[in-house]
Amino acid sequence: MTESAKRSLRAGLRWTSLRLRLVVVFALVALTAAVSASGIAYWLNREAVLTRTQDTALDDFRRQMQDTAAELPTRPTKDDLQRAAGAMASSSPDYSVLLVAERERGKPIVGYSDLDTFTRDDVPESLREQVARKQPLTSSNEHEYHLFWQRTSISGTPYLVAGTRIIGGGPTGYMLKSLDQERQDLNSLAWSLGIATTLALVGSALLAQAAATTVLRPVQRLGDAARKLGEGKLDTRLVVSGTDELADLSRTFNRTAGSLEKKVADMSAREEASRRFVADMSHELRTPLTAITAVAEVLEDEADTLDPMIAPAVHLVVSETRRLNDLVENLMEVTRFDAGTARLVLDTVDVADQVTACIDARAWLDAVHLDAERGMMVRLDPRRLDVILANLIGNALKHGGSPVDVRVRTEGEELVIEVRDHGPGIPEDVLPHVFDRFYKASASRPRSEGSGLGLSIAMENAHIHGGDITAANSPDGGAVFELRLPRDAEKLAHHDEPGATAPDENGAT
Repeated sequence: MTESAKRSLRAGLRWTSLRLRLVVVFALVALTAAVSASGIAYWLNREAVLTRTQDTALDDFRRQMQDTAAELPTRPTKDDLQRAAGAMASSSPDYSVLLVAERERGKPIVGYSDLDTFTRDDVPESLREQVARKQPLTSSNEHEYHLFWQRTSISGTPYLVAGTRIIGGGPTGYMLKSLDQERQDLNSLAWSLGIATTLALVGSALLAQAAATTVLRPVQRLGDAARKLGEGKLDTRLVVSGTDELADLSRTFNRTAGSLEKKVADMSAREEASRRFVADMSHELRTPLTAITAVAEVLEDEADTLDPMIAPAVHLVVSETRRLNDLVENLMEVTRFDAGTARLVLDTVDVADQVTACIDARAWLDAVHLDAERGMMVRLDPRRLDVILANLIGNALKHGGSPVDVRVRTEGEELVIEVRDHGPGIPEDVLPHVFDRFYKASASRPRSEGSGLGLSIAMENAHIHGGDITAANSPDGGAVFELRLPRDAEKLAHHDEPGATAPDENGAT
């Protein structure tokens, strides 16, 4: 599986992904619509089925009461009621009949069409009371007794129970109609609607997936292209097809990428030209500077024999010549770092010996207090370590004065060298810029004895080792520079380009 496919899969599985949100929204909309439609359809069909069955049974029962029960004598016998109930049930649309009359006051007699199916106990008490209650006659009510009904459940089976009384004297009749078949039909309808809802949900999810794929594929391609562009692949372009908004977005991206590529190419060309100019200028300056330095040294040796009015000028020329020489050397070193041609020449050394040699070579033994145990062996570039230490210690002596404390220790796989002075420290607004090139802490004093590149070069030499330098102020006063280097820079050396030459003692390649 390619990296692009893996990213697409991970993006599709994230809960916050647009694809998943589209699928969920489509599914929710489809589910809501399907459930609403199914619920309304079920409710309408349920009412239609129950009303049709109920009206048919009630109309037939009312007619049977008028045609059969009304023909019975005022004081019918049990056999009369039994025959009438059976006749009414036999000609009915599948319901049972129960007829109740009084032979004498308080002595009811009952006739059943089916004693096993329908008895007087199956009639709800509330329905019996309603049927037996005489209704007042009004202009809107012409009958004393009416037909009443209700739905009930007996042993878990739904039934329709209805009752009425013959007006003018006669039996009271009840009928019991089973609604089990209607319930089964409605259950089948509910299952059908449930299946339809599920299919609609699945279909909506598939449709959402297809829509998301159609819409998001160009967006994903745009994201991949933007990612490649951010990684520095400025020649990345999108294939544009169609005339919709996404196609316009792709064209805009291509135009932006082309413009960015052109600007970066122009900037790179100008930067390369600037680096080449600095390198060439520094290189060309070395020859005349060497001659000027030699002359300046001769003049310095003869300064005591010169006219006292000329001697100060000679000392100034010698000082500025040396400063110019240091500046040229530093510029060449910076140019190598910018061009990426600086390389490590590794050696296994004793750190204490290296620091001591650096201090002794510059006659700083009386001004520097060294705290370092012998025997701490590290693998690094001795020349670059010397450059770092010379810049850090020299900076401390220049701005903080002597004594300067240098402490060497190891922490795990790191070498730590701490350089501390006892001066006024570094202003807080200057701390973030101490390693910037040519940074001046005071604009009113743009000229200094240094080149303004020393700490920057020290930082670059630390970085090429895979280390770092930090600057801070000590709570007890003074500035503290902490150098951290890996104890073994061999791995970084393996990443150097093949065929790189080692720098000479001046840092040139």
